[in-house]
Amino acid sequence: MTLEIITSDSLSPLRHGFFTRRGGASSGVFAGLNCGTGSSDQREIVAINRARVAEAMQVPIENLVTVHQTHSATVHVVESSVDDPRPKADAMVTNTPGMALGILTADCQPVLLADTQAGVIGAAHAGWRGALDGVLEATVEAMVDLGATHENIAAVIGPSISQKAYEVGAEFLDDFLAEDPGYARFFVNGENDRYHFDLPGFGLFRLRAAGVQAEWTRHCTYSDAERFFSYRRATHAREADYGRLIATIRL
Repeated sequence: MTLEIITSDSLSPLRHGFFTRRGGASSGVFAGLNCGTGSSDQREIVAINRARVAEAMQVPIENLVTVHQTHSATVHVVESSVDDPRPKADAMVTNTPGMALGILTADCQPVLLADTQAGVIGAAHAGWRGALDGVLEATVEAMVDLGATHENIAAVIGPSISQKAYEVGAEFLDDFLAEDPGYARFFVNGENDRYHFDLPGFGLFRLRAAGVQAEWTRHCTYSDAERFFSYRRATHAREADYGRLIATIRL
């Protein structure tokens, strides 16, 4: 099966994409293009999947750079290929031609950014914790440090869990209200004492407040099992593990 890659005109003409699970070599709960080395999938199979992504991005596998994601606001500046152990970070930026930045997700927001005029790109993993702690703003500022300008940066949020599928508790809401009572607008009431959180809506707000153009592809990872891996869906199904999607962009 061929790879399926979701792209955005906002990031053209740069080579980029939010890869779905289609076209991979993994099987079982990982069936498809599982690119997560942190999963319990066979390492050699994950390596095959990542090699297919690198080929699609037209870079050697060593130039497909990923980091050890920890739900932080840490940004790694990529100047060349990264060897193991990979740096702990949740975003990357570069102005080095030929480098492809890769972010792994399974409900969290994969965010690809580019200033095509300055030749600077970025990629961020933005779950609720990282987004609340400022990983998106940190990525934008790291791009500016490399020569990008706020008004020329385009950011695209890829397949993420949608508000309809993202049920949370009162303590989750409290974390946001403690930061800014205005964040209540990203929550709607659910059943009993539960709420539903708009993660991509929150990401769009934070990106636009940082002064960049931003959009969401409007794909929900939880709701489309044929195309996307989902941590929350796997948890609800009591599955032992889950695959990781990859989003990439290259200069």
